[in-house]
Amino acid sequence: MLQVDMPAAVRTVFGKGENRRLRMAGKTPAVLYAGGKDALALQFDATTLYKTLFWIHGRNAVVTLEIEGDDKDKRHVLVQEIQKDPVSDRVVHVDFLEIELDRPIAFKVPLNYVGVAKGVDLGGDLLVYKNSVMLKGCPLDIPDAIEVDVTPLDRGDTGITCGDIEIPENVEMLDDKDKVCVTVS
Repeated sequence: MLQVDMPAAVRTVFGKGENRRLRMAGKTPAVLYAGGKDALALQFDATTLYKTLFWIHGRNAVVTLEIEGDDKDKRHVLVQEIQKDPVSDRVVHVDFLEIELDRPIAFKVPLNYVGVAKGVDLGGDLLVYKNSVMLKGCPLDIPDAIEVDVTPLDRGDTGITCGDIEIPENVEMLDDKDKVCVTVS
């Protein structure tokens, strides 16, 4: 899984007006939720935050926050929600969820189909039923994406099911193993 480091600072001002002033000063407000504990208000440099979020867009990534003014050295988090301005497309607020690297979590992992199926060469159509699968495991064990080779697929085959997909040993497939992901008609 992708890992990214990002600097942050504890935010001491709250409210609509104060957050607007923060944004005008080139900062972006954020909140860190820590499962049952009090939420921690944060602020980020807007440019750094935007570049980092753009880089990890659509991918599972563990973000390591180095928070200035916090009692913990580093916190491992996932991006939970990104709020954008509908007109300017600027990031106006981000929610983070703190995780523990040794505790299993469910992730949606994209499937990348590679190769050209034999059946497609013979005039068939590749039918994709699933673009992602749900996996459960420790965050650092979850792959960024799973490559599925469709080369052996022929017309009339049963296709590739979730059970046929190779995943790391210490990761569990949450989807039904008999569910068809891709086939050739």
